Amino acid sequence: MFRFHEPVSSQDTVNGEVLVKPRRLWAAVGEAFFIALDSIWTHKLRSFLTLLGIIIGVASVVTVGGAIAGLGLYVSDRMTSTFGSNTFIVARIARLNISSEEFEELIKRNKSIYPEDMHAVEEKCENCVAVSPSMNSTVDAKRGNRTFYDASVVGVSADLPKIQELDLEEGRFLSNSEVTHAQRHAVIGADIRDELFGPFSALGKEIKIGGEDYTVIGVEVRNGSMMGQSLDNRVYIPYTVFLKQFGLRRSIQFRVKAPSDAYLQSTQDEVRQILRARRKLRPNQEDNFDILASNALQEAVGQITSAIAMVVTPITLISLVVGGIVVMNIMLVSVTERTVEIGMRKAVGARQSDILLQFLIESALLTSLGGAIGLLVAYVAALIIKSLTPVPVSITLGYIMLAILTSGGIGVISGIYPAFRAAKLSPIVALSRE
Repeated sequence: MFRFHEPVSSQDTVNGEVLVKPRRLWAAVGEAFFIALDSIWTHKLRSFLTLLGIIIGVASVVTVGGAIAGLGLYVSDRMTSTFGSNTFIVARIARLNISSEEFEELIKRNKSIYPEDMHAVEEKCENCVAVSPSMNSTVDAKRGNRTFYDASVVGVSADLPKIQELDLEEGRFLSNSEVTHAQRHAVIGADIRDELFGPFSALGKEIKIGGEDYTVIGVEVRNGSMMGQSLDNRVYIPYTVFLKQFGLRRSIQFRVKAPSDAYLQSTQDEVRQILRARRKLRPNQEDNFDILASNALQEAVGQITSAIAMVVTPITLISLVVGGIVVMNIMLVSVTERTVEIGMRKAVGARQSDILLQFLIESALLTSLGGAIGLLVAYVAALIIKSLTPVPVSITLGYIMLAILTSGGIGVISGIYPAFRAAKLSPIVALSRE
């Protein structure tokens, strides 16, 4: 259906004189808008099928973008809880993403880190809030005829809870006295407790770690997993015991916590100077050890998620382009069907610009409606993903604006050719098709 509207007058008479006035743009836009709504409502099924491509495209762009942003936040949060904030690692080699040639060069240049190096930092570093070694090995944990395979054994000091988040479901963490006197006490993860003790308390019970007896003094809360690796299969033991059991002269790495993010770099510099002085390095010599800050890990994660977004987002935008082609096709059909309407509008005074504006607004309105519905679909999809996975889907304003502007822009672009075709129809030819 279509409606007749009186043409907007381009002339007014004042005191008998004719004044030429420009056509009121907002009146023309309003008229075109209502005609577009009438056309969409009259052909509801066709309009809905036309919108499907835009709806799917917008929903996929926003959902995928939100999932990527949420993945970055999730990994960053997990890394903060696992590695701590305002911290850094001192090790023989601690760099990320190095080639085999760089690794071989570092192996030749860098020297092993020993407990004595860590003790020197503990004694001389004024800004170091906490220092703890972090030595790892993988062995089986046993109790009676029950075995937990490939437990991650970590040698640490009593300062570890000051460096990273470490919550206990029951019991307590290692004390300075237990570390100093190399007592065989252990804090175990939730998976190990479930496998070895079932529903019963593990506190005060004995387990075997690598064939040695340990007394359980604490059980960590369930932490889930990160990047596919379980965080509930860990066993924390005093690093002094770890060295006795797994090798006294092995190279260690230790973690240092700075007072705040503002002091992170100065604390790293302080530790660097202590180790350089201890190793008698001259000013022109490079460090023969590595330092890796926790924020470098987070920056690496940010670079990975940004790279994923750069690859995936353009792919999802292709679905919007396909939706735009569908809109163009439907608008061409609409122009053919409404030839008589166009002719009658021109016959009563409508200009080419009026017809052009009408069909441009109709195509833009279609795609904008599709964009709005696509956002609702993306919001529902985000709720489903959040309920089924630990990843918090974060629908950011940037992705919303990208989807809306892209869908609206595609609507305008898709409607240009059909609109020009409609605007150039001759009213006599159009009416003769009645």
